[in-house]
Amino acid sequence: MNTILVIDDDDQLRKSFEKLLTQEGYRVRSAASGEAGIQAVQEACPDLAILDVRLPGMNGLAAFEHLHAMEPKLPVIIMTAYGTTETAIQATKMGAFDYILKPFDIPDMLNIIRQALNAGRFMRSPVHLNSLPDKADRDAMIGKSPAMQEVYKAIGRVAATDATVLIRGDSGTGKELAARAIYQHSQRANRPFLVINCVAIPDTLLESELFGYEKGAFTGATHRRIGKIEQANGGTIFLDEIGDMPINLQAKILRLLQERCIERLGGRETITVDVRIIAATNRHLEQMITAGQFREDLYYRLKVITIWLPTLSQRIEDIEALANYHLSKHAAELGLDAPPITKEALAVLKQLPWPGNVRELSNTLQKALIFNRGAPLREEDILNAVREDHGRDRSTGLESYEECLRQWIREALQDQEDEHLFESATDRFAALLIREALTFTDGNRSRAAKLLGITRPTLHAKIEKYHLSFKTSVEQPD
Repeated sequence: MNTILVIDDDDQLRKSFEKLLTQEGYRVRSAASGEAGIQAVQEACPDLAILDVRLPGMNGLAAFEHLHAMEPKLPVIIMTAYGTTETAIQATKMGAFDYILKPFDIPDMLNIIRQALNAGRFMRSPVHLNSLPDKADRDAMIGKSPAMQEVYKAIGRVAATDATVLIRGDSGTGKELAARAIYQHSQRANRPFLVINCVAIPDTLLESELFGYEKGAFTGATHRRIGKIEQANGGTIFLDEIGDMPINLQAKILRLLQERCIERLGGRETITVDVRIIAATNRHLEQMITAGQFREDLYYRLKVITIWLPTLSQRIEDIEALANYHLSKHAAELGLDAPPITKEALAVLKQLPWPGNVRELSNTLQKALIFNRGAPLREEDILNAVREDHGRDRSTGLESYEECLRQWIREALQDQEDEHLFESATDRFAALLIREALTFTDGNRSRAAKLLGITRPTLHAKIEKYHLSFKTSVEQPD
């Protein structure tokens, strides 16, 4: 449970915050002055501080300077009235996470609180490399395969520099973990680390989120707003899914990389910023350049250093360690002891394709654990969890398979020479399904029958009917 410290001299506001945040599942502490807030942080550092600008005695700006010196990775949200906006902006430039105007909209405040807590977690939670962490709830990049060894070496070499880094890899391979590891081992580790997901934020909001805006820049811009790039001054910005960034914004990111300066929306002032850029994408940028969807000059500016994260199929030898780690992590969340994995279940894990990579593996294990409630994970537990994924989460992939089948059916119908098309098509599909099941199980007919949901005698009859043969390197019981 996250702890939030509210520093404000308004008794009623503190009580309102305590009620609201407690209902949201947070632990709340409060202080009526800057001095009391500093003492509270000295006694036990919270996960987030919400600080008013106008306080008796030590003002909010002076209090923030003390807090930031004590705990540079503690995210602080500044609260301000319209008359003190410039003071809040000054605090933001000094390292405050964000500011919000009084009176504030509760959903807006809760959204900023969630963002700040995530930023604090990213900055303060270490990412362990090439080893199992001593606690299951800690983040780690797991694996001792040659492919992952190269990743660890690359992170180690680039972390101490200020070079721009482009992290590439399929979805679910751990690009955000790699970015956090680079930040945490860098010389900017005590400065802000802000994550911008270029897909999650609508195109119309992404520019103002990154660069901020001046009062009157557009309808509803009632005051100046500092963007994330300015907020991260001295620190690191992680641009996740940069391949999906609108091309008009790519030009502004290029200018940032070239000239180390930005302009707010609606402003003419050139603002110098010192930020390190780490970007990530699962897109094929080279094809996007050819299609005119990604700037070639930005591409070369980003790929000063490129780190490729391997797919799970490229490091099958890491699956056992990954499975044990994620089972321990999910078991801790559920209040269970981490169950063992049977050899048969582990064999299935190593044979599955995992298009969603480590993220999909983790989700599948979580699902199997929930339904198994801590008992040893068996082969059928894994297969049941995977079948559910096939039915719900992989609709895009299934649609592509269905389109291939439709194309084959259309061609067969146009041929019009097969008088028994339905029977022959059904037999062809059944034969293919059985052959693939036997391949998947390395010729083990009992396991193949279980996968197909038929009896072993039925499977044997189908093998005879379709004249299927299958050889394995290991003799299987018949």
